[in-house]
Amino acid sequence: MSESELPDGVEGSLTLPWSAVGLSRNGRGVFVENSMHALTRSGMTQVATQNSLPTPAALGWSRLPAAYAIPATAPTLDEARKYCARLARSHYENFSVASWFLPKRLRQHFFNVYAYCRISDDLGDEVGDTAASLELLNQWQRELEACYQGSPKHPVFVALAETVRRFDIPQHEFSDLLAAFRQDQTVTRFETFHDVLGYCRYSANPVGHLVLYLCGYRDAERQQLSDFTCTALQLANFWQDVSVDYGKGRIYLPLEDLRRFGVTEENLARNQNTSEFGAMMRFEVERARDWFRQGLPLVGKVDRELAIDLDLFSRGGLEILNAIEKQGYAVLGNRPAISKTRKLALVGRAAVDKLFGGAGSKHDQTRSNGVAQ
Repeated sequence: MSESELPDGVEGSLTLPWSAVGLSRNGRGVFVENSMHALTRSGMTQVATQNSLPTPAALGWSRLPAAYAIPATAPTLDEARKYCARLARSHYENFSVASWFLPKRLRQHFFNVYAYCRISDDLGDEVGDTAASLELLNQWQRELEACYQGSPKHPVFVALAETVRRFDIPQHEFSDLLAAFRQDQTVTRFETFHDVLGYCRYSANPVGHLVLYLCGYRDAERQQLSDFTCTALQLANFWQDVSVDYGKGRIYLPLEDLRRFGVTEENLARNQNTSEFGAMMRFEVERARDWFRQGLPLVGKVDRELAIDLDLFSRGGLEILNAIEKQGYAVLGNRPAISKTRKLALVGRAAVDKLFGGAGSKHDQTRSNGVAQ
């Protein structure tokens, strides 16, 4: 399989498409242009662009794609579905790759969930003003409540309402994500690793639950295993993006670990990959690998189609950790990335499993062993 034969989006980093992991990377392109044309044709009014007052909400919406704004009137269900599909398919991340492995009957529902996560994260991460982000997240929360009450206006929630009804998804799974994005506005340091895990509880784990709901799984055991995997992917993203996050004023490395290994915030600011920093990152990478190991049994407890996706993105997260290790843990000013060759190998393996049933045999064996391979 050549790179040109892969579904659109494979050039993005191999991060889990359903979680906050990887959702804080900006990229809009075709979606904005196409969505604006579609919304204009349907006569939907972008209320945010009408308000010329310098309110936090007006400021916030002005810094985001106009198509993100909450319209004055709700679109039709068909328009809402197309809106979510365009956002999911045109984004630079790996959603197009993931959706290729999903059952066709679930794709629209995954588009709907992804669209919610995508815009939610952008409201918190791409506005650049704390008060404006908090106000937009509050408006988004009210739209979520309207979704569950049967009166949403935003196309994401019009489409999502259908998904919520069909799969009986609890509202808190969506609200928890917004809690994490609100926290991002005021909490920029984490004293302990336990504090980091608490953040992952809201920023990453809920979307793993959403995926399980869409695939028919509601039990606590699978949710716990999903939490291990989603947290591990979040940690891998944090360790990959130490400099990127520091540029946004955030440090996700536990402060207790900086002190323990003799690393200072000035080292981060100056991109100083000292021996002490390398030792700390080695420790953090191994800790993330352990969380991946704890989540691996989930692959053997779901159907083959979901197992292929889980295996693909778990391996993608582990490859990020491998890339960090290969460059001697020197991530400051030098963001590690998975090579195109490795991406092709990972996606090619998943494609073979899908087309020829290899994953089914492997995961049948996994179930009997009780451990993912």
